[in-house]
Amino acid sequence: MLLLGCIKEVSDYELVISLPNGLSGFVPVTQISDAYSKMLSMQVAQGELLEDLNSLSDMYSPGTLVRCIVTSVEKSADGRRSIKLSIDPRKVNKGLNASALASGMLLSGFVSSVEDHGYLIDIGVSGTHAFLPRQKAQNYIKAVKRGPDLKIGQNLNCVIVEVKNEGRVVHLSIDRSEVAASFATERQNWTLSNLLPGLVVKARVQKVAPLGIKVSFLSSFTGIVDFMHLDPEKSMNYSPDQVMKACILSVHPTSKVVRLTLRQSFLHPGGSPNQLSNDRMGAVVEESTVKAFYKQFGAIFELDDGTLAFARLKHLSKTRKSFKPGVFKAGCKHKCRIFDYSLMDEMCIVSLKYQVIEARFLQYQDIRTGDVVQGKVFALKPIGMQVKVADGIRGLVPSMHLADVILKQPEKKYSIGDEVRCRVLECNPGGKKLILTLKKSLVQSKLPVLSNYEDAKPGLITHGFVVCAKEFGCIVKFYNDVKGLVPKNELSSEPISCPDKVFHEGQVVKVMVLKCEPQQERLLLSFRLSSKSAPEDKKECTPQQKQEVKYQIGEMVDVKVLKKKHNGLEVSILEDEGNVIAWIPTVHLSDFVVNCKLLCHCLQEGDVLPRVMCLSDKGEHITLSRKSSVISAVQEEQVVQSFSEIQPGMLLTGYVRNVMPFGVFVEFPFGVTGLAPKVSMSDKFVTDTKDHFVVGQTVIAKVMSIDEEKQRVLLNLKVSECTSGDSAAESFALLNQYFKEMKEIRNLLRRRGEPSVARGLCELVPGKELQLVVQDVKEDGSALFSGSCVTGLTVTATRYHLGDKNVVPGEKTKALVLHVDALTSRVYVSLREELLKRRPKQVCVQRTPSTLPSCST
Repeated sequence: MLLLGCIKEVSDYELVISLPNGLSGFVPVTQISDAYSKMLSMQVAQGELLEDLNSLSDMYSPGTLVRCIVTSVEKSADGRRSIKLSIDPRKVNKGLNASALASGMLLSGFVSSVEDHGYLIDIGVSGTHAFLPRQKAQNYIKAVKRGPDLKIGQNLNCVIVEVKNEGRVVHLSIDRSEVAASFATERQNWTLSNLLPGLVVKARVQKVAPLGIKVSFLSSFTGIVDFMHLDPEKSMNYSPDQVMKACILSVHPTSKVVRLTLRQSFLHPGGSPNQLSNDRMGAVVEESTVKAFYKQFGAIFELDDGTLAFARLKHLSKTRKSFKPGVFKAGCKHKCRIFDYSLMDEMCIVSLKYQVIEARFLQYQDIRTGDVVQGKVFALKPIGMQVKVADGIRGLVPSMHLADVILKQPEKKYSIGDEVRCRVLECNPGGKKLILTLKKSLVQSKLPVLSNYEDAKPGLITHGFVVCAKEFGCIVKFYNDVKGLVPKNELSSEPISCPDKVFHEGQVVKVMVLKCEPQQERLLLSFRLSSKSAPEDKKECTPQQKQEVKYQIGEMVDVKVLKKKHNGLEVSILEDEGNVIAWIPTVHLSDFVVNCKLLCHCLQEGDVLPRVMCLSDKGEHITLSRKSSVISAVQEEQVVQSFSEIQPGMLLTGYVRNVMPFGVFVEFPFGVTGLAPKVSMSDKFVTDTKDHFVVGQTVIAKVMSIDEEKQRVLLNLKVSECTSGDSAAESFALLNQYFKEMKEIRNLLRRRGEPSVARGLCELVPGKELQLVVQDVKEDGSALFSGSCVTGLTVTATRYHLGDKNVVPGEKTKALVLHVDALTSRVYVSLREELLKRRPKQVCVQRTPSTLPSCST
């Protein structure tokens, strides 16, 4: 079905379109035009922003009329219909062909290319090249004030000025005066198969009825003007044979019913409907006067400022049974509330329902972070609970926020339709995103709501919730994603050696702000509410970074750990007497992904790390790396310092910067980056890139090609392509580095606060034979074990590694260590006879393309 619509909202990924009769539809970003979709695909494939690709908000604004076609109508869980639309000219103008084009026709077109003397316009007609001369666009460009040029993907109302070669070439104009004066005539040979919404025609009244009028136009066509699209100034003062201008609103594809409007805003193409003032949305009108009542549809009212409003039948009373038609005679007055506005009908949409008039919220914009709201449980899902706050407003309560404690079976506590009282954690009206909490401690809290870093003044006491408890302390979150750190020494007046055993994820806590840096979004907190913040003269006791100190990329330094954070270590450089602060990201602690987390977990404040390399020194941020492969590449000058040094065929050592569905971005020392497309990532077929690579992973990449003009590098990460020739020597060097790091990790574990567990982890190595006792056999066939040599550790054997043995609790057995996970204190063992007899040595296996080897038995 073809419709004339008006843009109501513009977001990054779709246009919200107002349709006739109070309906709304959505145009996805992929349904704009063929040229725009191709540019989107190119940007996704390259993983970089294209200069010529403009966002929807750069090209479209609310109030603009557009021709659309319905692509689908879907029904949501609550019974509402979602109308999907397209404004692609190939779909909207599909009824047109080259031979049907004629001078004076008004068509929708989209800019597909910017040329020296004008623009190529896509009008969706196969075999036709449409050209817009630059001089025919200047008037329009100046009026819309969106830059010196039209943009690819921009929607235009185009008038055909000239047709050449039987429609194969047409010249267009978008001059505002020419567009506004355009008229559909019989000479243009319009047919029912290619008739378009938005055309202005001369219409003759055939019949006047209570619900509208029937008209004829373009000699042989008939159409309907319903009561909502009569000219309000003329009301029902129409008579047969009366001639007036009308605009086509919609064309039904099967019934061929054509609907038109007589409203003045639509009678000049290129115009814009009247809009509602922002301060009127949500307003309660004490006395609105009934202008007309239609028993099958609803009633039209005149509001206190003279504007017209429409109330659908279901909004005239609380229930159908309580509805009394007699109170809606012309002239009767009623109290109502404006809850929407139809641009295409130029009418407010109102409700007389008491619950709507008294409602606290009508749209997402009405809700503020920290508000306490009432809602009904709408759905229970694995990620959390959906709550209906009002008609058209839904929020999500994440699983962690269903109660003060984590609920394993929320369906036992909540049922669909239950009334719940929540607090708003985050509200994004633009994205229609609402995050709620049901934690009583937060909902009932009388303390100030902390929703931005600027409000976090030292001494402020408020409620938050723990999102992470680690050895270094706790991360506490507040409203609007504001979060801060409670360091280990501020957790309690008494020392706490293992914060993760005292605090748990989701726990509501009362905290005091010690220090805040709003621009860096850094927040230092304390659970010790009675403690005083440090005096000003003592706050400079920690090392500060000196602007005058500069470090060269590749320079080796020794550092001391100052502070542990969830994503890395804050360190001081010893060469500068500890007065320079630097940063080692967790992913740069090792070449081996598994060792990165282990090292970050084991290292403590005060530990010294020798021979760390400066990776970058940008402004206030010095970033360091302990990746041995990267350090070796820099020291042996097997790196490129600029794009101009890159040559196809080079083997370069780098690290994964980003993993996208279409490929992997790799960064090298000195800041040069490249893309390894999905097809060049592995010798095996890649289904999901995230199954093969993680951010920070060390890789060896081969340069496939370079694009000097666009400064782009394409890489190959296939193992078969990325070896220098002596793969055995490379593998043994990596294996040797892995064992050195594991030895370092064992030494760190021995210094930790759990001597028995640490000692056990250090003594257990892959290949060691153990005497164990079966503790439990699980439903999935796996088994748990205990023993004096594994006290405090979780020992597991999978169903496969039990072999053909039917073990029972209490049974003694021999087992071989397969893998030791020091981070979780888990040990994986095997009872298979073939492994126990062979007592295998450690071997090095390359598991995934371009990753450094990891050890297994």
